Amino acid sequence: MTKSHLSAVTLKGAAIGILAACLTPFSAMAQTDYPNQPVTMVVPFPAGGTTDILGRIVASALGQQLGQNVIVENRPGAGGNIGSAAASQAAPDGYTLLMGTVGTHAINASLYPDMAFDPVADFTPLSRVAMVPNLLVANPDQPFTTVAEMVAYAQENPDEIFYASSGNGTSIHLAAELFKQQAGIEMEHIPFAGSAQAMIGLVANEVGVMFDNLPSSIQHVRSGALRPIAVTSAERSQALPDIPTIAESGFPGFEAASWFGLFVPANTPDPIVERLNEAIVTLLEDPAVIERFAEQGAVAHSETSQEFATFIESESAKWGEIVEISGATVD
Repeated sequence: MTKSHLSAVTLKGAAIGILAACLTPFSAMAQTDYPNQPVTMVVPFPAGGTTDILGRIVASALGQQLGQNVIVENRPGAGGNIGSAAASQAAPDGYTLLMGTVGTHAINASLYPDMAFDPVADFTPLSRVAMVPNLLVANPDQPFTTVAEMVAYAQENPDEIFYASSGNGTSIHLAAELFKQQAGIEMEHIPFAGSAQAMIGLVANEVGVMFDNLPSSIQHVRSGALRPIAVTSAERSQALPDIPTIAESGFPGFEAASWFGLFVPANTPDPIVERLNEAIVTLLEDPAVIERFAEQGAVAHSETSQEFATFIESESAKWGEIVEISGATVD
């Protein structure tokens, strides 16, 4: 082959390479320097609740991993559906994350007849970030200190126990409904606009009890403003090791823990999903993050995107059955 032929082949190869580069989608090229701007984390519940508390811990640590600020945006309403729907409609470019929960991605589909998003089809799961027990707490003025005493009081006074929740259809609401069903007692449900507002009502004795996520109630337990009765997890919480589980308080097999995880809109490119999952796994191995979670009564938990998807499938079946058994409805 002559030198002129070699030059022609070289030029032809270069031209093909340039053409291929031009045909590469812009979004694919943009993945190489992701992220190059701040990332938004939608928290679909009010500030001050467990989702918000854990979300802000994760946002700070994730920002350090990504080298960009992760900004928390609270968009509460409809048991987390409003913020989740908004996040599902964001561009699938990795710049909008959702701090989802057992409610938004495993319970609500069984409770709400019309949802503006599909928790499976409209999202790609990244990883769980935390497992959290619910804590049965009571105002100190209530005349019971144990599960057995509470059940006995409810049986003798069927119209006198009012329980708070962070909203209709939340895991907090359903934990109480499940307990009512298993204990064979009646309690009146008083939904509030988020856990923080429910806590205010409970501390003020406007309501008597609540099955709250431990992170948003533990400070009130430590201050003496609330009385801990039992935890809803299968095992005792390391944050409150002296508090029994409901299972060991006369209701074997009772378990109603909550979980929290990160999602991106469906069709987010795989390299971005992998980058985010890697960052989440790394931050959840940080002793400082683990300690901050533990202080709130939460346990750090990470996994692959597929493992999270499989877990969500099993949780949806479990909570769908609980919704049916309890007869819980959304007003």
